[in-house]
Amino acid sequence: MNESSLPAFVTEYMECFSATWSDETPASDVRFVVLDSETTGLDPRRDRLITIGAVAVKAGEIILADCFEAMLKVAYNSSSVTVHGITREEAGEGFDEPEALEAFLPYLRDGVIVGHHILHDIETLNAACERHFGFNLRNRFLDTMDLTLHLQNDGAFAGRDEIREFSLDALCRLFDVEPHDRHTAGGDAFITALVFLRLLKLGRRFGRDTLGALSEAYIPQEEEER
Repeated sequence: MNESSLPAFVTEYMECFSATWSDETPASDVRFVVLDSETTGLDPRRDRLITIGAVAVKAGEIILADCFEAMLKVAYNSSSVTVHGITREEAGEGFDEPEALEAFLPYLRDGVIVGHHILHDIETLNAACERHFGFNLRNRFLDTMDLTLHLQNDGAFAGRDEIREFSLDALCRLFDVEPHDRHTAGGDAFITALVFLRLLKLGRRFGRDTLGALSEAYIPQEEEER
């Protein structure tokens, strides 16, 4: 599908990137979209979205009025759907996938996507966008685990044990965040936003106060030396 034949909402989404954030943009100016999605499995090409949840963070605050949540229509699957607290009836009453994207992209715009191990969410959303409209997301993104590991190397957690567990629950413990409504997209997005606020505060103290410094991918030292 070429750009001239894309639906208007996709074209409008793409136009958001004609002037957007750069590496030098102060973190306080960026609209971050903290995102979580629940899926039917771990293969972005084969599996499908169940729910999408997101909330915006700007200027060091969670913007509760700037949030998004959608449940998608999926075939009932007891092992992957019920773990997210979704009933058989709810699984059949959500958005069709193209409708969910039509609602989500105008919300997302050029927001910088934030999430825990966010690549899986982005790959699943990209697969859905490719499937229906022939394009990939253009948003920058930031992984909370990468940022945590960079801050550990910066000395932000001096006096604490080295981080060896990489789950969202581990970061909740690290930052004393109560994990309410865990394993729902909206709940996990809000929990991740609370963790992200702590990371932003530490980032300011350790010189990571621009988008480029915050969103730097983390490469383990042993991989850098290969």
